[in-house]
Amino acid sequence: MLDIRITSDVFEKEISMCQRLYTEKRGCNWGKCESCAVVPLLYKLGKGELYETEEDVKNLKAKVFGEA
Repeated sequence: MLDIRITSDVFEKEISMCQRLYTEKRGCNWGKCESCAVVPLLYKLGKGELYETEEDVKNLKAKVFGEA
């Protein structure tokens, strides 16, 4: 199986960008945060963590965006 990972620097940069855009715009240029898959994808590629259920993704985004 192919193991594709991003570096911790790239992970932190991308998560920071999501957090900043979420705070500034309550969303980003990709669409609505509620249906966006960028945060779980970054966690998959950056930390090897899978968030597959709707509830898991919702909790992850709340944690990332400081709403947990």
